[in-house]
Amino acid sequence: MAPRVLISDKLSDAAVQIFKDRGIDVDFQPDLGKDKDKLAEVIGQYDGLAIRSATKVTEKILENATNLKVVGRAGIGTDNVDKDAASKKGVIVMNTPFGNMITTAEHAIAMMFAVARQIPEASASTHAGKWEKSKFMGVELTGKTLGVIGAGNIGGIVCDRARGLKMKVIAYDPFLGEEKAAKMGVEKVELDALLARADFITLHVPLTDQTKNILSRENLAKTKKGVRIINCARGGLVDEEALAEMLQSGHVAGAAFDVFSEEPAKENALFNLPNVVCTPHLGAATTEAQENVALQVAEQMANYLLTGAVENALNMPSVTAEEAKVMGPWLKLSGHLGAFIGQMTDEPIKAINILYDGVVSSMNLAALNCGVIAGIMKKSNPDVNMVSAPVVAKERGIQISTTNQDKSGAFDGYIKVTVVTEKRERSIAGTVFSDGKPRFIQIKGINIDAEVGAHMLYTTNEDVPGIIGTLGNTLGTNGVNIANFTLGRSDRGGEAIALLYVDDEVPADVRQKLADTGLFRQIKPLQFDVA
Repeated sequence: MAPRVLISDKLSDAAVQIFKDRGIDVDFQPDLGKDKDKLAEVIGQYDGLAIRSATKVTEKILENATNLKVVGRAGIGTDNVDKDAASKKGVIVMNTPFGNMITTAEHAIAMMFAVARQIPEASASTHAGKWEKSKFMGVELTGKTLGVIGAGNIGGIVCDRARGLKMKVIAYDPFLGEEKAAKMGVEKVELDALLARADFITLHVPLTDQTKNILSRENLAKTKKGVRIINCARGGLVDEEALAEMLQSGHVAGAAFDVFSEEPAKENALFNLPNVVCTPHLGAATTEAQENVALQVAEQMANYLLTGAVENALNMPSVTAEEAKVMGPWLKLSGHLGAFIGQMTDEPIKAINILYDGVVSSMNLAALNCGVIAGIMKKSNPDVNMVSAPVVAKERGIQISTTNQDKSGAFDGYIKVTVVTEKRERSIAGTVFSDGKPRFIQIKGINIDAEVGAHMLYTTNEDVPGIIGTLGNTLGTNGVNIANFTLGRSDRGGEAIALLYVDDEVPADVRQKLADTGLFRQIKPLQFDVA
């Protein structure tokens, strides 16, 4: 059955057509997002939900989203999505951070010009029939120092445009390397240095615990007298009350804000102050940007629903379409390894240690980690998936560690998973053969070569004669067909294991007959999702 997607906000016809062309059943109801009760009533029918800013994806909506796999936001901001609730529900939340980069950067530059030359006030005065030429004395941008807080995607474009205006650009960004800064033609500085030197300051960072109120009253006091401040990023980055006071005192010469701490902004300390330019969150409001983000979200959601590719996800590691093709078998393997460990472990898990060897060590390890954790967690929570599993593990206080190393053995690459409990450590390793099929290659340090089947039986015993015959005879006389039979042992007469791939689950009474022989230390039925 084709995946079903609901579009509950306005999206372009071209975006709707993308879903249809990819074979996805799309339901376009652009006003449904305004009716939260109706949305909650119908959301359980859909695999995907495409939105803009009007739809609020609340915990209540997600509770009813029994089939939902992905929420796609056409735009950058996802404040209207409860991402914590989505993660616990196993729903991917993705946005489109690149579709409106140029538009937002251009708006910041436009706002900088507007506040430098007092264009809005001069325009209003002229419209009013006044000719106050001497009142609106501006400043040039050429030769001025622009301080850019956040030199990522949008901030980087602003830096480039500002250099084209012959401005000196300094940037504060903890993630900006010296080499990248030099390539961009900007000087990397610490925040205090930026505040002290910049004639203009523009912000281009998300609102996080680290960036909230980054231009606090204290930091605003460190700015150069006569500075002009532009915020087209997020409300909450600047102490608006403190800024208003500094505008009135003359310490700050002007400000241009497109975003506010509370939106819609009906009242704000910055309103009606001289040389303050305000716009109603227009950073992405161009026809080109709106079309770009609509097309991008449609492509991303279709790719995920049809191929498993995860792009621009906010609550899961991204996996490109190209990575998905290469990593598909390894992702399956990671889930199988986790599922084995999870089904074998009855006591609480303290830690999960994952080793990546050889070719797999250079893949998207964050995504593979999610696969392992999801496999382990499924025993106690069958509805868990790669999105929700890390959340569940964190809530349980499970420590996750990852190690990667160059090829060290006979296989081009392998994954080894070890769980630690109060009582023991348990490990399993696996690889992917050239046919793309995952294989178990080691259990408890004992080498094996086992194909993974939907139904398996795992046994441990002392290495003595008669085990193979007992297993084969007991299962055969009770109608259980063996598809594959793998044995391994630590050494002669030591611990031995058997892993049987069977056509159907081994019934409890048959397992009891094996136990009654007294030959086996452990008899464990296992199930794997091999679809």
